[in-house]
Amino acid sequence: MVSEELLEKVSHLPTTPGVYLWHDQYKRIIYVGKAINLRNRVRSYVRHDSRRAPKVEAMMRRAVDVEVIQTKTEMEALILEATLIKEHHPRYNIMLRDDKTYPYVKITVQEEFPRVLMTRRMERDGAKYFGPFTDVTAVHRTLKLLRQHFPLRTCRNMKVDRPCLQYHMGYCEAPCMGYVKKEHYAMYIDEIVHLFEGKRIPLLDVLQQKMETAAEDLDFETAALYRDQLQSIEKVQEKQRMVTQRGDIDVLGIATEGPLACVQLFFIRSGRLLGRENYFVQNDGDEPVTIMTEFIKQYYGASTFIPKELLLPLETEDRTLFSEWFSAMKGQQVEVSVPQRGYKKDLLRMAEENAHNFLNERRRQWQYNLDKSGGAVKKLAEVLDLPRLPERMECFDISHTQGSETVASMVVFEGGRPAKKEYRRFKLKTVQGKPDDFKSMAEIMERRYGNERDWPLPDLIIIDGGKGQLNAALPLIRKVGVSDVPVISLAKRIEEVFVEGKSESIILSHHSPELQLLQQIRDEAHRFAITYHRKLRGKRNLESILDHIEGIGPKRRQALWKHFGTMEAIKAATVEELAAADGMNHKAAEAVYRFFRLSKDEKKKIIEG
Repeated sequence: MVSEELLEKVSHLPTTPGVYLWHDQYKRIIYVGKAINLRNRVRSYVRHDSRRAPKVEAMMRRAVDVEVIQTKTEMEALILEATLIKEHHPRYNIMLRDDKTYPYVKITVQEEFPRVLMTRRMERDGAKYFGPFTDVTAVHRTLKLLRQHFPLRTCRNMKVDRPCLQYHMGYCEAPCMGYVKKEHYAMYIDEIVHLFEGKRIPLLDVLQQKMETAAEDLDFETAALYRDQLQSIEKVQEKQRMVTQRGDIDVLGIATEGPLACVQLFFIRSGRLLGRENYFVQNDGDEPVTIMTEFIKQYYGASTFIPKELLLPLETEDRTLFSEWFSAMKGQQVEVSVPQRGYKKDLLRMAEENAHNFLNERRRQWQYNLDKSGGAVKKLAEVLDLPRLPERMECFDISHTQGSETVASMVVFEGGRPAKKEYRRFKLKTVQGKPDDFKSMAEIMERRYGNERDWPLPDLIIIDGGKGQLNAALPLIRKVGVSDVPVISLAKRIEEVFVEGKSESIILSHHSPELQLLQQIRDEAHRFAITYHRKLRGKRNLESILDHIEGIGPKRRQALWKHFGTMEAIKAATVEELAAADGMNHKAAEAVYRFFRLSKDEKKKIIEG
């Protein structure tokens, strides 16, 4: 139910373009959107509408406040929206599930003596980029072959006094020493560029001849090696589907089915289809056009390369806006279109067909995992005689080193699968310096079930340990008001399961899916806790020693680390070497030098104060 206060606030919102941010009761941003008219757009959320999507309905049950940021234009709002989504990862915005990138071949033609290398990031640095390529092995094999055939430099720095080992091994002609002319080196680069452009170069004829000669000599192993090299080159040069117009075009296809949606992006570079990427998103009842526009904002908002043209399968009111945005980013006109006929429409159909294929494959895998985990959940409910299916399970683990840096973890499994967005870490406040698992557990239970009421209650609580740990945790859990949630513990020694109210433990088969599920949850809680503990401990160890030396503050500490690189190097340094670091003087250097030559007891006395 929307409060009167919020309705009043909405009625006075500006009618200008801008961005709106919905907040929950804990002031967390749960949704970011843009609007050409803020008041009208936000008002649509607070009006009762039985036809709106379930996701919007769920969001508005949590939303208690809205914040707006005005912009001069809708373009500014679009850019700001993309930035805020990337920064805050709001719960109800559509988020990309995959962040994989395919490799490019980079030729640093902006350098006097260019290098040829593989990269997964395109930059606006003047280099030539080819790709993306989906066959990484073929790219690696082709680059290895090119380095064997062409004596190219691989080093970043050419300011050296003598040739490196690559020169002496015959892999480089040492342009750093002036042993090869720029014009001669450029011939190598031109030939390599022609290869990645799909042209026939002399190297291919050489490899073909060597393969045939080896086969005639019955040296089939060598012939197979040359064959594989030729096939790798063919893969990176593969023409796939040609288009009649040369240029850089991205083609977007989309498919939706139930809770899943797939966006497929095809890359056409210099008139050839060179690769594709697939992104799966969680579909919470959004229209395909909404999924498409959200994908465009997030993908191209973070991209360093903008094509000359983007083909869309659906019309969107933001199409002109996207064109203006991309044109401003690229520095030249970028067309965003929805083709209705011709070869561009064929490209869209191809992208959509592939999106459907990938979606079907993902759906089948998802269904398999669901059946597997769901079966384990049902079986667990049966063997433990639980009152209901444990759809949501929470497990806790404590980690510390002799009582210091005591932390706890809470991992959540929903439907038998990790719900990592629900995971929580606790830096314990009441137990530091002396190990006390009972007090630690009391603090965790109070903070989780006593204070945090926004989280849904679990169907099952799992404690890492035996009967003693279960009996210690139960009163604490019941004390904070959790009365109807079953609590169990899992002992590591023989994997016994202890259940509330039962004196005897339950021994599950080591091959049973229900025990494997419990082990997975327990191990995940341990991993999550110890990772956090190590992070805190490492931070403490990194800072503590230098921080206890007189005259050494954060700036000088950082300067010493930057200058020497390791603690061993700092310890071994002379006073003069220490004083040479940025921000250091002779007095501070002497203090550091003297400290590391104190006895262990003297150091301990200083650190402990």
